[in-house]
Amino acid sequence: QVQLVESGGGLVQPGGSLRLSCAASGITFSWYDMSWYRRAPGKERELVARIISYGGSTNYAEFTMGRFTISRDNGKNTVYLQMNSLKPEDTAVYYCNANLKSASYWGQGIQVTVSS
Repeated sequence: QVQLVESGGGLVQPGGSLRLSCAASGITFSWYDMSWYRRAPGKERELVARIISYGGSTNYAEFTMGRFTISRDNGKNTVYLQMNSLKPEDTAVYYCNANLKSASYWGQGIQVTVSS
């Protein structure tokens, strides 16, 4: 059974930082491209960042503007999203995704709220 479990979300003030983690089980983690998506209230889900298998290339949505960093630890089957300089518009449910060809798995999502 595949499980992706996100952690690290919560409430943070504007300008603050959070680090999201996504622990995977039931898959050969290093084979999978890992991504973070988010869905803000009233908006569609959008890609935040992706890191390909074996920790190679990364790509980011333009709105991250150097504020976010995705990384992975294949030994711990975990992908991270370091988020700095958070803005109120970053408020959303953040989802972890594992993708390999036609196989795609999602976490349950975790709330991030940026507010003073």
